[in-house]
Amino acid sequence: MPICVQATRTVHFICSYRGFWLQQKTMKSGQISLIVAEPLQFRDFEAQNYARGFRFVAGIDEAGRGPLAGPVVAAAVVLPRGFTHGEIKDSKLLSPAQREKLSPLIRQEAVCWGLGVVEVDEIDRINILQASLLAMVKALGALASKPDCVLIDGNQSIPSPLFRAGKFSGAKSLFQKTIIKGDQLCISIAAASILAKVARDAMMVELDKQYPEYGFASHKGYSCAAHFEALKRYGPSPIHRQSFRPVREALGLVTTSIGPLFEP
Repeated sequence: MPICVQATRTVHFICSYRGFWLQQKTMKSGQISLIVAEPLQFRDFEAQNYARGFRFVAGIDEAGRGPLAGPVVAAAVVLPRGFTHGEIKDSKLLSPAQREKLSPLIRQEAVCWGLGVVEVDEIDRINILQASLLAMVKALGALASKPDCVLIDGNQSIPSPLFRAGKFSGAKSLFQKTIIKGDQLCISIAAASILAKVARDAMMVELDKQYPEYGFASHKGYSCAAHFEALKRYGPSPIHRQSFRPVREALGLVTTSIGPLFEP
């Protein structure tokens, strides 16, 4: 249902790290109409694949594709058949306190779970997309029970070379299903998103102790005014991703602000 919000002037929203703006115009009635989308409902992807004969169905998701600094972390989770929990949802829809509450519950209730981490030097070497998929391979390899079906958030399946790079031996018999908005539609992917986010946030808090001038404990390496100011003042740290354009600009390797966010 539309919600009408009283407004007397134009409202601006910053939607990206630099130079992109959204503008909402005041309506004739002096109100702004905001549409609140209904939350998506989980679907029975796990049950469907168990019905096909798979023995261990894992959900997998990553955290940290967008930040300018720090590792990318993936989590893989195999939940008990028929598992439900009213508070589990996409980690982006939860507060830090809610994620911290749910993370130990998921680890306790899961049949098994695993984490995969890819550090900054590897991100810069193979690019962030490949690094995210490699982190997923490592998370699958950390599972106590080898999955034969994996539900992946997004539209990118894991290519064979990354299974070899991650030393995962079960790739030939592994069925991969990609799910757009999987963290909102699939409970095991949502659970994985929570584990990955909580684990990465904890890593960034620890890294903040080594590089306190950047504020990693607060923004976790993502783009924000304070982070850009620290980059400008101190230059990039050893955990900044030099394949990301804002970091390259801070290093003086880019002379124009026009171009892709990520560099090859």
